[in-house]
Amino acid sequence: MPGTQEPLDTHSAAVPLPETVALVLQGGGALGSYQAGVFSELVRQNVRIDWVAGISIGAINSAIIAGNEPHLACTKLREFWELVTSGTVDFSFGTSDYWSEFNHFAGAAMAATVGVPGFYRPHTLPPSLAWPGTPAAVSMYDTTPMIETLNRFIDWDRLNNGPVRFSVGAVNVESGNFYYFDTRDPHGRQAIDARHIMASGALPPGFAPIEINGKHYWDGGLVSNTPLAYVLDNQDSDMLAFQVDLFPARGALPTKYADVMSREKDIRYSSRTRQVTDYYMKLRKEHEALRNVLAMLPPEMASSPDVERVRALVEDNAVNIVHLIYNVQKWESGMRDFEFSRSTMNMHWDQGIEAVQAVLRKGDLLAQNIMNGKTATFDLAPHR
Repeated sequence: MPGTQEPLDTHSAAVPLPETVALVLQGGGALGSYQAGVFSELVRQNVRIDWVAGISIGAINSAIIAGNEPHLACTKLREFWELVTSGTVDFSFGTSDYWSEFNHFAGAAMAATVGVPGFYRPHTLPPSLAWPGTPAAVSMYDTTPMIETLNRFIDWDRLNNGPVRFSVGAVNVESGNFYYFDTRDPHGRQAIDARHIMASGALPPGFAPIEINGKHYWDGGLVSNTPLAYVLDNQDSDMLAFQVDLFPARGALPTKYADVMSREKDIRYSSRTRQVTDYYMKLRKEHEALRNVLAMLPPEMASSPDVERVRALVEDNAVNIVHLIYNVQKWESGMRDFEFSRSTMNMHWDQGIEAVQAVLRKGDLLAQNIMNGKTATFDLAPHR
């Protein structure tokens, strides 16, 4: 079956693992099957996940991962993705770019007009005719099918109390503030259920905001499509982070109008990831320089309260960030985040598997950095 791998007969991970291994999953709709492929291969390679953080479709995948034992999570992810791609007629009559493009546009059109099984369906009335203040008046689709889907695929007790930390980001509609629902929230956590996952994926104007404890939330991607900054801000041990990017920063210059939306979307959603990574790597280098200066202070200065406060501010744990970036196919357009055909899903899933395999084939430098407690970013997967 496409998108599945037999487990390896190994007893250790492909690379040495630090105290915390994080999987960071951004939003991207139908492209999320690439993330599922990544996770399935990490499990096959015996790479444990201690913390999973997601936005939008990344929140759904993250919840299935945190809410199940690893091997069962792979099975549940497969079942989820087969469910949401079950309503699209597959028009792939060949492997050429022509037929792939035809299938791509047909799949996107079906998702837009009739919805996606277990995910969303069109409202019976257009927003202009719906009663003001109702979900139908502020959105195009009804997402209540997702409640049953999430309850079906997620063990909520394991998600809330199990070994994998889970964090999901959403935006408060009225305040505009970004907020994370986190099973390890030091400020007092709340039990996470289907509402919190749906809030992270409530992208307007398609989906209505989700109410949680009197507050209404939209898709976290409105502020940042990646939870990477949140993970790094709350890091408390040496970490290996797999940042799964669904929108590549690199791309060809558009030559026709249909390519413009695709390239614009890639730039808009990838820029935040690059900004976060660049900022934190720069910050770590500055902290290292300051630590070197502090080490040169004479004892009578080094023990002063102000110096101790500065020393605490610049202490860092090591982090190695591995970027796994989806490669856009020639026939894919800006509609690829809502194209839910089975053949495209399988292609995304397999590319996720291949990306992890490519990284681990070049994992010697990554392994050396982890063992030496160094900080770096890696982009080792192939680019097409």
